[in-house]
Parts: sequence; C-alpha cells; structure tokens
Amino acid sequence: MSSGKEIDPHESPRALFAFELRRHRNRVHLSQRQLAERIGFSDSMVNLVEQAKRRPSQQFAELCDRVLGLDGTMARLYTATTWPQAPEHFRPWLDEEQDATDLRFWEPTIVPGLLQTEAYARRILSVSPGITEKEVEERVAGRMQRRVILQRNRPPVINVIMDEAVIHRQVGGVAVMMEQLCFLLELARPPQLTIQIVPHINDVHCGLVGGFIIAKRHGAAYAAYVGAQPYGRTVDDRATLARLVRRYDAIRGDALSCQQSLRLIEEVVQRNDP
Repeated sequence: MSSGKEIDPHESPRALFAFELRRHRNRVHLSQRQLAERIGFSDSMVNLVEQAKRRPSQQFAELCDRVLGLDGTMARLYTATTWPQAPEHFRPWLDEEQDATDLRFWEPTIVPGLLQTEAYARRILSVSPGITEKEVEERVAGRMQRRVILQRNRPPVINVIMDEAVIHRQVGGVAVMMEQLCFLLELARPPQLTIQIVPHINDVHCGLVGGFIIAKRHGAAYAAYVGAQPYGRTVDDRATLARLVRRYDAIRGDALSCQQSLRLIEEVVQRNDP
C-alpha cells in the first residue's frame, strides 16, 4: 500500500513525522508493508501515518528508529506530535484542529489563540496563577506553532466571531493591542478567513456564556472545543455539536457583516494611533 500524496513537512509536527518516516523508509528501500511487518503494525497504519492522517504512538516511533537504523530521530519527532508546550487538557483539541478543513471560532473575551500575536499571547498567558516565566515562554511557543496551519498551501477556512469587548480591551497596553488588531486586519482575507464583531448595541446574546471552537471536515462538524474554568474540554458527540452549531448560527445573526466588522477594527486602531 502506498500513497502519492505529497506531504509539506512545515504544515504540522505530524506532517514532519510523516515526511521523515517516508524519507527514511525509502532510504533503506523498504515498502510500507515491509516496514509494517518489521515493526509489528498494520500496513494501513503505516500508510495513515505517512499521510499525516494518524498520529503515531511512542512505541511506533521507537520501533521505526530501530528498524530504520536511526539514533532516536523518530522518537524525537514523535514528542513534537504530542504538543509538549501546550497544556495537557488542550492537546486533544490540537490534533482535531490540524485535521479541520473549516474552523469556526466564537470568543466573547479575548482574541482566539490561533490568531494571537506573540506579545498578546504572552500577556494573556502570564496572568495564569502560579505559572512560571519558563512555562509562559513554552506556551507562547506552542501557541505560535499552531499558526503553521495558516501558511499551508490549502489552509482551513476560518470564520471568527468576537464580541466587541475583545477589540476594546487593552491587553498588554496600547502598543501590544494595536499590533494585535493590525494583525487581525492583515489576516482577514474573505472568504478564506473572515472576522465578524457582535456590537455592544446588542445588549445581551446567547454567546456571552462562553467561547467555543467548532471543527468541520468537508462541511460536517466532527469536534469542538468548549472553553470553561479552570480549563476547557474537547467534545465530539453529535448532540453537543448540533447545539453548538445552532448557537454559533444564532450569534452570527447578531454580528456585523465582515466589511462592517473590519471597518470597526480600523476605527479602533485609528483612534489609538499617536
């Protein structure tokens, strides 16, 4: 079994593992089936890993190192696929995010993590009780790593809805916030990435109870991340997903158009421009 799909190793840690596994397997002239037989996994599993459709296990990586004559290369790459810089509760979501063809964000309080600048993310993460400076920097690095999906040849379609409070909150001071807002304006390239704002004039709406992200693949919702204190959770049951999709559509009905939303962000930037 083989796949002609070209893998971009810069897309994600999983894609880099897939790229390197295929490269080293071809170097020693083994087919996928031969490698599978030698490491004790199915050839379909090897094929899925080489297409970056399945995250390998630690055992899989270590056995590949042994069979391919590598000095821990695949084991080190495996560690990167586990998103070690990210909080443990968030790691399952990062796997889902990598597979999505469509991401829908609702955020009532802060800019979504995927779209944060480094300085903005650092300020947000630094206020977690008990967090060390080293942990802050590790999590900032992990958050920046997530953005590789924005540079893919075929990035996911991203729809972001934020409450107006997000663009007025001076996270990190004026300079940090203006950099963040300008970054959002640079990213907004409809229809690939759209940003909509729910204005203050709406008073109250169903989204104020908390933020969430919906991941879709080819039009169908298959996972979501629901924010909560002290941390959120990844969900995939159909009933919850259906409720979140309905809630997202309701919030969107209260939002300004994409053009109006970008104009509002531009006005905030202009008002704070010295």
